[in-house]
Amino acid sequence: MGNKFVVVDLETTGNSPKKGDRIIQVGAVIIEDGRITGQYTSLVNPGQPIPAFIEELTGISDEMVNDAPAFSDIAKDMIEMLDGAFFVAHNVFFDLGFLQEELQNAGFEGFYGHIIDTVELSRILFPTADGYKLSDLAAREGISHDRPHQADSDAYVTAELLLIMLSRLNEFPHTTVKSLCKLSAGLKSDLYMLFDEALQRKERELEELPQDLEIMRGIALKRPFQLVKTDHKSPAYPYGREEKQNLLAKALAAFEVRNGQLEMMDQIFAAFEDGRHAMIEAGTGIGKTLAYLVPAVFFSKIYRKTIVVSTFTTQLQHQLLVNDLPKLRAMFDFPIKAVLLKGRNHYINLARFEQSLKEEDDNYDTTLSKMQIIVWLTETETGDIDELNLSSGGMIYWNKIKNGESTFIQAKHWDAWDFYLRARKEAENADLVITNHSMLLSDLNSEGSYLPEYEYAVLDEAHQFEKVAGRYFGKSLDYLSVRLLLNQLGQYEQGHLFHKLEKLLVRLGAGASFNEHTYKLNEIISGLQYETDQLFKAASLFVKRKKINPSIKNRIQIRLPDRVEGKEWQALYASAERFSFMLRDVIIAIEQRFSLVEKYRNQLNQEEKLFLEELFILKEELASARRTARDLILDRNGKNLRWIETDLRAVQNFTTISGRPVDISDHLKERFFEAKSSVVLTSATLTVEDSFKYIKQELGIGDMPLIEVKIPSPFHYQEQVELIVPDDLPEIKTVSEDEYIAAITEHIISIAEATEGRMLTLFTSHDMLRKTYELIKESGLLEDFALIAQGITAGSRSRLTRNFQRFDKAILFGTSSFWEGVDIPGEDLSCLIIVRLPFSPPGEPLTEAKCEHIRQRGGNPFSEYSLPEAVLRFKQGFGRLVRTSTDKGIVFVFDRRVLTTSYGRAFLQSIPPVQVRKASIDKIIPFIQRWL
Repeated sequence: MGNKFVVVDLETTGNSPKKGDRIIQVGAVIIEDGRITGQYTSLVNPGQPIPAFIEELTGISDEMVNDAPAFSDIAKDMIEMLDGAFFVAHNVFFDLGFLQEELQNAGFEGFYGHIIDTVELSRILFPTADGYKLSDLAAREGISHDRPHQADSDAYVTAELLLIMLSRLNEFPHTTVKSLCKLSAGLKSDLYMLFDEALQRKERELEELPQDLEIMRGIALKRPFQLVKTDHKSPAYPYGREEKQNLLAKALAAFEVRNGQLEMMDQIFAAFEDGRHAMIEAGTGIGKTLAYLVPAVFFSKIYRKTIVVSTFTTQLQHQLLVNDLPKLRAMFDFPIKAVLLKGRNHYINLARFEQSLKEEDDNYDTTLSKMQIIVWLTETETGDIDELNLSSGGMIYWNKIKNGESTFIQAKHWDAWDFYLRARKEAENADLVITNHSMLLSDLNSEGSYLPEYEYAVLDEAHQFEKVAGRYFGKSLDYLSVRLLLNQLGQYEQGHLFHKLEKLLVRLGAGASFNEHTYKLNEIISGLQYETDQLFKAASLFVKRKKINPSIKNRIQIRLPDRVEGKEWQALYASAERFSFMLRDVIIAIEQRFSLVEKYRNQLNQEEKLFLEELFILKEELASARRTARDLILDRNGKNLRWIETDLRAVQNFTTISGRPVDISDHLKERFFEAKSSVVLTSATLTVEDSFKYIKQELGIGDMPLIEVKIPSPFHYQEQVELIVPDDLPEIKTVSEDEYIAAITEHIISIAEATEGRMLTLFTSHDMLRKTYELIKESGLLEDFALIAQGITAGSRSRLTRNFQRFDKAILFGTSSFWEGVDIPGEDLSCLIIVRLPFSPPGEPLTEAKCEHIRQRGGNPFSEYSLPEAVLRFKQGFGRLVRTSTDKGIVFVFDRRVLTTSYGRAFLQSIPPVQVRKASIDKIIPFIQRWL
């Protein structure tokens, strides 16, 4: 700890010193002997105006820096402070780039000492963190961060974070530090010096290993927590209202009686006891999760039955495990055994990981990922990748070490540490098995069952089950995935898996059998890479030629016809044939080589076995890609719907060919619902005009006896929400799209100025979102607002949502996934705009095919599919605004059809009762100011 660290943060006018951006504030904190010994801060006059967005972000204005020194006036102070110190920053190359430029402009040489990047260090030491922004890490570690984006505050928080990380590094066992030290030379900043120093310190000390850790073959691992399912007296279900309230109060500090929650508990327990399926629409705020978990636990304990709980995504699985199960355990005086179970490739294979640590030809992402996993193994009890925050390059490395069938590596010594087998074994006698819809569906379709035998299940977010099933029973082939597989194989001169295979054959003395074929196979691989490009070019050309709406500039889907007709379709078919034949030749050649290598198995070293394992998995994935291509394009007797999706801005890279059954209701009925004693389906959005008819038809259970219950939200929507339909906007069907966008843009700007942001705007197409966003930017009227747009602003849905919550004046533009699953409680969101009623576009392949299917059996596609689907999505969008009993806000529906058409009432009758107003914008603005 004797090092001197100078932790620096700079606020600047922009992102690029080479383009003339300048420093406007310097903050520095000095750390010596493991503690903070000094601080330095100064505003800096940049000699140019500060952009409005930067002023909003930092709070630093032109007036504040008018009398501040120029950087040249403080450059000497910086040089003296940094003398003999590590230069530390959060994203160090950003701050270092600005510092070097300013120092050189001031006539100094610049800083050329050692640097530490706290982003890089935090990725290694906190491998499971949700994000690595300074504010995210500060919140995670309990560091107060009152003034983000001000250099003195950010520097101090970064210094505190560094001290926490240095302390954490010293807590690792010797073997972990040794492994990290070995890899650290491949990092970007000089972290190797910290790891080396920590290792030397460890080697001077007598180590006492913590009780929860175990060393296995040089890798430190967390001992698994063993929860044994014990015999106990069967509990009695709390039928009485007061009994249920007392039970729930044990887990919830601020418990409020919610009649809907108590009713839902009773309905679910009755469904399980009676062996009947149930559909329960649970309004926002009733406490749905505990309402199904509590009766599930009682039923499991009383009748010794395992209950499977399935969520929509693996993230929701994790939330349930982390947030809700601790509450559940607090209620009961007996142990609850709950096991999280996912697909096999979610779990690490430690034998493959151990071998990969011996490989040294790593790129940066692989090195970083190895270091993250070394740390993670001291923490994880599950071995589940969803706990990790890996880069996209790290995900490529994960494919080498993920769990799967082993052909060449048979490491019996790791069997006791097989996380996947452990999870499956634990699930066999669990009370609750928590899985996701995809895993549950794959279990229906697999020869060997992944899940333990079960008769009872709860499907949360059940409105998504049909969509997930459609994807699961379907197939897709995308350009980037196929190219990634072929790049992993590589041509001979690229030195990848094909090159390694040929070299191995030579080493084994088997090369003579194939040497004459190496050149030929190399040509086939090269041709296959070319043919892959041609296949997806042909697919994207088919889309371009068939495009109906010329205004669409982004993502587009076009249906493939049942018969091969037209030159574009013929070209695609011919290319798919060539792709399939060449891929077959490559697969056969690899299999022949495997057969030969098998004869020399006892001569293979561990590194060779690992690469052969990787190649075997790759060969299986190539075979799967070939089968998919044949099913999607070459099968003339296929009954599935098929379509091509592409992005017209970068067609080849974002082209996917997909297929799925049009109607999967019979599949689900026969293979799932008829095979189970009781399945409870629950969601906040299952009914259309108080009827479950639509969702029952989609799932194939329309004629089965069901318990059907609609439990309203406890929120007082008439007091908390106003719904306004502006009557001075044009009818969406009476004007062109550009005219409509121009009109709604003016309204969005006016509403934003009145609400001061805190606004979520939902679109049904990315094209309309993009055009609206660009018009608002061009207007310059909302320059002091943070405009965050899905597909334009970089980041995932959760990252965009977090960014939105950071700014006081922000507008979030979203489509598709933003209609549901976005949770922004409190004052962060006070206004929701629904730009148009969320009908699926008529040309969208699945919509078109479903409508045809309904028409063929004599039904009405609009009332049976298009309308109910749109209503359910509208309900999801509406539900974004009010998430707690104290939330208050306004919903704007720009699409006047909600009031002017006969079907509009279906939307309004499917949401909670609210006050609906119709007014022009000049009357709306004063109302907003009064209401909010």
